[in-house]
This record gives sequence, structure tokens and C-alpha cells, in this order.
Amino acid sequence: MTTPAAERGTTTIADRAVRRIAERAATEALAPGAVEAGRGTAAVRGRRARVGVTVTLPYPSVLDEAGESVRSHVAERTARLTGLTVPSARIRVRGLSLHERPDPAVSVAATEAAGSAGARAHRPWSQRRVPVAVFALVAAAVCGVLLYDVVSMHVAGHAPARWRVQVMEWLGTHGPYGGTTSGVLAAIAVFVLGVWLLVLAVTPGRRGGLPMRPPMPGVRAVLERQAVAALLRDAVTDVPGTGRVLVRVGRRTARVRAGLEFGELDGARRAVTEAAEAAAAELGLAGPLLLRVRVSTEPAWRAPAPEPAPAPGAAPAAAAAERSNP
Repeated sequence: MTTPAAERGTTTIADRAVRRIAERAATEALAPGAVEAGRGTAAVRGRRARVGVTVTLPYPSVLDEAGESVRSHVAERTARLTGLTVPSARIRVRGLSLHERPDPAVSVAATEAAGSAGARAHRPWSQRRVPVAVFALVAAAVCGVLLYDVVSMHVAGHAPARWRVQVMEWLGTHGPYGGTTSGVLAAIAVFVLGVWLLVLAVTPGRRGGLPMRPPMPGVRAVLERQAVAALLRDAVTDVPGTGRVLVRVGRRTARVRAGLEFGELDGARRAVTEAAEAAAAELGLAGPLLLRVRVSTEPAWRAPAPEPAPAPGAAPAAAAAERSNP
């Protein structure tokens, strides 16, 4: 007796698998990447399944129409992929997303338009981790020592520390108006410290980075000076005859010094300048980089021998030989 194929076994689909399918289906309902799906729910009872997904819809959008599109797509897609009957899906709108994915073609066009219009890219601001950390540690150490001495004097009845008494006596008898050298030096040090902190607050820092043309609106890119120097050095080194190459890159100027080991000096200077200009044009910097190229001969360099001049009558003889041998 043969058992029907439908009665030979059963296929069980876990709630977790159905939930994953429903979450994935919610992200495919509208435009790609427009819907963000949170954690969903699924309950499988026999051949029926109930699913629910929490989503974030793009702004602006009509909530009832967008929610209905997501709900119907989730129910249909889940039923098709699982083979279960999904009467309906429960969609909960958690919020609206303002994030818009820029079109690559539009981004490229906007970038080219900004570059042609001469848009200026600013250097990004530094977070000043090292100065802030050093200043905070020094201030915390001084405050901690002073607080310990004050608490030990008032709570434990200890005598004040000798260093604090001496400091207070010195401050009471000295100062910038006293005309003493130590007081004037202390005032100058405090003034310099204040100026330094103001400079750190109003300047962007990160002088080692050169701003690049933004690849898309709202994106900043920076190229380190060391990387610029390495790229220029590699481009100049490929010129035949060059040996030692030194490159120094500033904020707006790059100085290239190359040593010529063999070859013609004028031709090598033109080749080095062209190679450096071509490499600088491919860097993608926001502003033009002024190149200062200097090519000098190395101690082992020898001037190339001049080409021998043709002997008198050699040209007519060669022409006659060509006519005799067609």
C-alpha cells in the first residue's frame, strides 16, 4: 500500500523565520531603502500566520497610503515565500525619516557645478584632544591636591600644608604690580596661556590636512600633506634621469627638488614640471596647489655628449645612394 505524498511528513516553519521574512518584506514595499524596519512579530498556528512589523516611513509621505502599501506587500510577500496563509499584517509606524539618499548622477553634477563656481572648502575643525587632555589633567591634579589639604585641615584637624602657606604668603606679598621679576614672569605666563587657549578656540587646527573637493553635498574630505608629498614624489621619480627627490607641501605651495643623475638639464626640468603638475591636478584638492620646481645636477652628472655633425658631402652621397638603390 502506497502512502500519499501529502501524508508522508510535515513541514514546520518557525516563527523566527516568518518574522525575518516579514521584516525583509517591509523594507521592499516602497523605494529601495525608503522604509526602515524594526523588530517584528510572528505567530504560526498550523497553516496560518499572523505577522506584525514596526517601520519608519520616509518623509514626506501620506501615512495611510504608505502604511497600506507596506501592509499589503508584507502580507503578500510573506505568504508567497512561506506558503502559509497570512490573513493580514499589522504595521506600526514608529516615526518618519528625514534621511534622503542622494542620486549619484545629481551628486556628481552638483559637485562639478560647485567646483566650476569656485566653491571654497574649509578645513575641518580639530577636536584638540591632546591640549584639552593635558590642561584637564593638570587642572584636576592641582584641584585634587588643594582639596585634599583643605579637607584634611577642616575634618581631621591637620595643620595646613607648608607649600600652601608659602604660596599664600608669596601671593600676598608679590604680584604683577610689585615690579618683581617673578611676578612679571608669572603674569606673562598667564597671559600667554590665555592667548593660546583663545587661539585654539577660534582656529580650526589640523594644519596637516588639505581640503579636497566635496564628493557630494554635505561630505567633507581631507588629504594629508604627507600623502600629497608621497604622490608628487612618486610622479617625479618616474621621470628618466631623476635620482633624489625632496617634496615639501604647505597649505598652498608645494616645493619639489629633484636631482638629475643623467640626461639634459632643460629637458629634465620640463619633464619634472609636467609630471608634478599632472599629479597635482589628479589630487582633487579644493584649491590650486602652487608648484615650485627646482632641478639640479648631482655630483655624478655629466653633460651629454653633443651629436656629431655630418661630414661635408655626406648628405649628397647618401641621397645618391638612395636613388641608385630604389
